Amino acid sequence: MPSSVRNLNNVKIFVLYLMRNINYPMSFATVNDIVRQNDYVMYLDFAEAFHAMLDGGLIKEDGRDELDTPLYSVTRKGAIVADELHRDISPAILDQSLRCALRYLDFAQRGVVVDSTAERQSDGTFNVTLTLKEKDKILLSTTVNADSEYRSHQLRQTFRDRPDVIYRGILALLAGKVDFLFDK
Repeated sequence: MPSSVRNLNNVKIFVLYLMRNINYPMSFATVNDIVRQNDYVMYLDFAEAFHAMLDGGLIKEDGRDELDTPLYSVTRKGAIVADELHRDISPAILDQSLRCALRYLDFAQRGVVVDSTAERQSDGTFNVTLTLKEKDKILLSTTVNADSEYRSHQLRQTFRDRPDVIYRGILALLAGKVDFLFDK
């Protein structure tokens, strides 16, 4: 289980850091999704921090999307806080979270839906189904048998954290573009 960012001030810094580095207006739901990619921040902590940052002038409403949903961005004051205080949070947590957020946004902008399920089998193993869908089209759907519940959780977590990398890797394998994996 990942270590958590729990202190309200650190949650604010974490959110500001991600928003500042992404650097374009996003809806509350999108910010929530990117912040929660790695389960470092719980939803209630995020919601409390978000509204406190809005009230404190660290973020601001910055337009609306096509559905008239408010979009938010970091203010100058919020950028200073993010730049000066991000060192209070582990660089590994910040780096991993930013990478996952950027991957999520790329797939999210295209409308790619990432889904995974695990179904216990009679022999105690788990069939893990991993799916990527873009609009009505299935980009990837595969089922893998995992030997334990723990392994099924690992597979699903990795797929959720890195769906684009897994997708590109599978395409490369099937296209035969990774000779280093094959015995010669």
